[in-house]
Amino acid sequence: MARMQCNFICYFWRSGNMICKMVPWCLYNITFACSILISWRPTYRSSKFRNVYGKAGNREQCFDGIPITRNVHDNHFCAVNAKFLAIVTETAGGGSFLVIPVNKAGRIDPHQPKVCGHQGGVLDIKWNPFIDNIIASCSEDCSVRIWEIPEGGLRRNMSEAVLELYGHSRRVGLIEWHPTCSGILFSAGYDFKILIWNLEVGGPVKMIDCHSDVVLCMSFNTDGSLLATSCKDKHLRVIEPRSGKVLQEADCKSHRVNRVVFLGNMKRLVTTGVSRWNTRQVALWDQEDLSMPIIEEEIDGLSGLLFPFYDSDTHMLYLAGKGDGNIRYYEVGTEKPYLQYLMEFRSPAPQKGLGVMPKHGLDVAACEVFRFYKLVTLRGLIEPISMIVPRRSETYQEDIYPMTAGTEPALTADEWLSGMDREPVLMSLKAGYKRPCQKAFKAPVRERKTMVMNGLLESIPPKTENELMRTFFRQQDELKRLREELVQKDVRLQQLELELNNLRNNSNKL
Repeated sequence: MARMQCNFICYFWRSGNMICKMVPWCLYNITFACSILISWRPTYRSSKFRNVYGKAGNREQCFDGIPITRNVHDNHFCAVNAKFLAIVTETAGGGSFLVIPVNKAGRIDPHQPKVCGHQGGVLDIKWNPFIDNIIASCSEDCSVRIWEIPEGGLRRNMSEAVLELYGHSRRVGLIEWHPTCSGILFSAGYDFKILIWNLEVGGPVKMIDCHSDVVLCMSFNTDGSLLATSCKDKHLRVIEPRSGKVLQEADCKSHRVNRVVFLGNMKRLVTTGVSRWNTRQVALWDQEDLSMPIIEEEIDGLSGLLFPFYDSDTHMLYLAGKGDGNIRYYEVGTEKPYLQYLMEFRSPAPQKGLGVMPKHGLDVAACEVFRFYKLVTLRGLIEPISMIVPRRSETYQEDIYPMTAGTEPALTADEWLSGMDREPVLMSLKAGYKRPCQKAFKAPVRERKTMVMNGLLESIPPKTENELMRTFFRQQDELKRLREELVQKDVRLQQLELELNNLRNNSNKL
């Protein structure tokens, strides 16, 4: 029996295609080659988000003519919700930010009213996740302030805050609202401390003092029971915020962490940073074991900071570089490969920061699953970028819009401080969303509006000339306010003395 010969070599492409070429093989090797062919699988996973694409807004949908701040602090300088868009602006002396109704795009009036109460540059702004009209800001003047924006936007410059919170000895660089609790705000300053503020009483309730350098980023897990921080001391920490106890800590020498974000309820963390070869990296960690990352993936050799954004509903991770025009996006899984690259949105205009629209503000009819607001400093432009799942059906796409975190707080500040944890109150985006009547934000009833922390933070003397000047001006304002209160009380005292004399005279006549 003649021996049969066959040529059989398979070249596999990453896209899943295959080319076969015939080379001399013996007959008994054909079975082995066929088994290889049968066991072969494509390198990509089936996913409904494989073809998600980014769509930049047209000129009519952009916000033009905005003097975006030129501060080099590594923040987004932008915050957005379903009602308003807030942008930190360039200003001479003090600090200010614009608040524009999100449905009033176009050319912005140069004399648009601003929020301008800070005495130093504004470094971070965040909208309250449960009350659309409340925004918090922090500044180089060492203060955190809470503002209440009127319905329809500002009609005149706003300089009076609902609350002024002083407690940090140096400038405040980061603020974060608690994800499930109303009235709890976190602030991180250049004094290496994180303060927890209870806005229902107008004062601080806890100081977290476990960092040896400046805190770069803060992120909460879904129910707010854990806080992850990245620090300039090259350490990644997972903290129990109520007690301030460090549960896990990683010394990231080979992967210098800049930004960190919790991956919902997956018990994983994603960090972005720089490798020892100065290339940008993304790393995946187990929140219960930070001894070493699960995976590390090189992104590119650029120098801009990588901002991570995670969507827990679609399990998609977006990476946007500061100074880049590109946004990469991945699908996160629990099995290898943990980060599945999907696609990249490209733009020639570099971005200074990005604001993210909450889920209840998205266009469900257009299958929009994420929306950025991109700050283009060189053109004074805010450009919306929509991430869209291409679907032909005009019905509600329930598989890409599961129940999502809504705008109802799950618990009060006192409940959270007492040790309670609850998952977010979920809502559906089907057939639109009718919001219940929101409770108005009420500042605590105090004679003084300025809340200064006592007892939690020792009195630290200013270390630089700028800090000394800020302390001096703050004390001057305090003295001015006290003098005004003293004058008012003197006038009131004189009025009461006159009334008392009149009563005595009337009683004598009787």
